[in-house]
Amino acid sequence: AALLKKLSQGLDGDIKKLTDGILREAGEEFNINSTQQLSRILFEKLLIPAGGLRKTAKGGAVSIGASELEKLKSKHAIIGKILDYRELVKIKSTYVDGLPELINPVTGRIHTTFNQTGTSTGRLSSSNPNLQNIPIMSEVGRGVRRAFIAPKGFLIASFDYSQIELRVAAHLANDERMIEAFGRGEDIHRMTAASVYNVAPERVTPDLRRAAKTLNF
Repeated sequence: AALLKKLSQGLDGDIKKLTDGILREAGEEFNINSTQQLSRILFEKLLIPAGGLRKTAKGGAVSIGASELEKLKSKHAIIGKILDYRELVKIKSTYVDGLPELINPVTGRIHTTFNQTGTSTGRLSSSNPNLQNIPIMSEVGRGVRRAFIAPKGFLIASFDYSQIELRVAAHLANDERMIEAFGRGEDIHRMTAASVYNVAPERVTPDLRRAAKTLNF
């Protein structure tokens, strides 16, 4: 909880800087969290082209969800700032400020609920809080994960099959290159990243490997 409190204070400063930058780019004060006001700033005042963006199912307005705004990142400096602002606000409210409120007063720890019938795939889902969705993609997200500490005398351990889906896929497809790579004990995601980004395997960064993992699956 102490680590998250410190992280929350740091995020307050980062969010304030992003807010100031967004309002400066917009040239006026407005509520960044209001989709209506944000749409007016982006498409009516700054005249950012909205062609090709998805329309909302309700009302037919131009969608300004994260995936749509990503398409506009090269159009104006304000877009990147808005995406960063949204990410930090979400992490702060959901995890940094939200998790301490769920600490059990008796145990001093967080206890999630695992739902056995909550998904169509047969996987478990987790709620109050969703401990299967703790962020990891950004440095801020990794900071949240560092707040999970095992009790004295215990360790937090993670067990997972090693690339089990791709091993099954390689077998079913009889893919010689994949089978060969698994037979040599190679990291299939690293191998793919090296090939896609045209770098030596030892120069593959965690971010490049993560992108290749998405591609593989």
